[in-house]
Order: sequence, then structure tokens, then C-alpha cells
Amino acid sequence: MRTYGQYCSVAKALDAVGDRWTLLIVRELLLRDGCRYTDLLHGLPGIATNLLSERLRELEERGLVRRQAAPPPVATTLYHLTDSGRELDPVLRALGRWGARFMPEGGEGDSFRSHWLAFPVKEFLHDADPAAPPVFIEVRTGDEPVVIELGGGEVTTHPGSHPSPDLVLEGDAPLVLGVLSGMLRLSDARKLGLRTTGSAAVLRRVESRVPV
Repeated sequence: MRTYGQYCSVAKALDAVGDRWTLLIVRELLLRDGCRYTDLLHGLPGIATNLLSERLRELEERGLVRRQAAPPPVATTLYHLTDSGRELDPVLRALGRWGARFMPEGGEGDSFRSHWLAFPVKEFLHDADPAAPPVFIEVRTGDEPVVIELGGGEVTTHPGSHPSPDLVLEGDAPLVLGVLSGMLRLSDARKLGLRTTGSAAVLRRVESRVPV
């Protein structure tokens, strides 16, 4: 077992979850608990299948992940975080808030999965008009669509499509995130390739608190 060999809680934490890919596996299980192995491979573009197996085994040995043999019709192994693993939620959210400052620097050629939107939506976006009726923004970035719902002061994400979204944003993830965060004007995003249908006025409901 790799270890820093230091009697320090930070070092001990990194002994457990500091290996490459480990915290991203935790991210996937926080976002979509009850993941199949294929779900994890999809959500971790670039990881080798043997390395994913190794990291899952290590997380199980450390008591952070457990397996469940799902009955038919699923009939496959599902991976869940244990209570100890779920305690990493605020750690991942703190890393996401800290890392937001680097998002404008790049993105070209980077992989993106639409369910990753759940982190920035929950952390940085707020409903500017809680008393107004709910509105729905469908986001399409190339894989599965995601719906962002604003209503009652809450901003949440749901996988899949909406039967009648108020606004659809379709294009590369940096353009979508730039518009939602208010760091990119919609007119400029359209010139760069963002496609929209519906009412752009819906974006006035989105209040961004992205750290500078």
C-alpha cells in the first residue's frame, strides 16, 4: 500500500484518496449513487478499465465503497459509497468551488459529461425570483440531456429531457456554462456556436455566484 508515512491527518487522508482518479470515482458515486461499472467508465473518460477495477478494490478495502448485487431486471453489480465515503461530499464541493477559478482558462479538447453540471448548478446558481412559477432549462452538450429546474428558490438538475422546456441550450460545455454563469453574453455565445430555442428571458431567473 502506498503511503506518505507521515503521522498527520492530511497525509493519512491522501493515503486513502490521493491516488489519481480516486476522487473522481467518488465524484461519480456522489452524483449517481448506485453506479454500474459501465456507468463509471462512461463518467470517467480516459480511465483504463484495469485501473478503475484497481481503484474500486482499494476504495472497498478502505471502507469507502460497497458492492450490491442488484436483482433482475438489473442483474448486475452496483457500486455505492458507504457512510464514510459520503463524508467526502463537502470535500469534493470545496475542491469544486476552489477549482472554479481555473475553468475559464481552458476546456478545448477536454471531455465533458452533462451530469457533471449538478455540482456547479448547486454550488453557484440561484433562483433570482423564488416567488415566480418554476421554469425549466434543458441543456444538451452532446451526451445525455439534463434539465435545470428553477423554482421556489431552489435550482436543481434532473437527467433526461423535459416535455416542454422554457429554454434549450445546445452546444459545447464552456459556452453553456459561460452563459449560465453570466460570464458570457448570450449573443456572443450564439456567435461562437451555441444554439438556443425558447425564451432567453428565462436566464434572468439565473443568479450566478461564481467566485472570481
